[in-house]
Amino acid sequence: VQLQASGGGLVQAGGSLRLSCTAIEGTLSRYPLGWFRQAPGKEREFVAAISWSGGSTLYADSVKGRFTVSRDHGKDTGYLQMNNLKPEDTAVYYCATREALMVVTSPRDYDYWGQGTLVTVSS
Repeated sequence: VQLQASGGGLVQAGGSLRLSCTAIEGTLSRYPLGWFRQAPGKEREFVAAISWSGGSTLYADSVKGRFTVSRDHGKDTGYLQMNNLKPEDTAVYYCATREALMVVTSPRDYDYWGQGTLVTVSS
């Protein structure tokens, strides 16, 4: 599976962005989808994840209530809706998937990654 994340950009604090994740090769539909981010000088961290069915989601405490993860099987695409963005949300955002059903939060447990899309939030 080869993934591609898109939708990043520059936004003012309080604004919104929607990131998308598509499969260039293979399919997203069978597996959980995770979103991660990496700010300069920091380790990659978990943001949100959704089960293959869409019935189960997980969020990092830092984004709960502001971000929403979803997926559209018909379009074989996953989304991360980001509202009320803060400067500390600035990072490269990655989508990832894994060949197992359980939704997990560790980057080490994901098998396939997209190339990342940059989100910059200005104050």
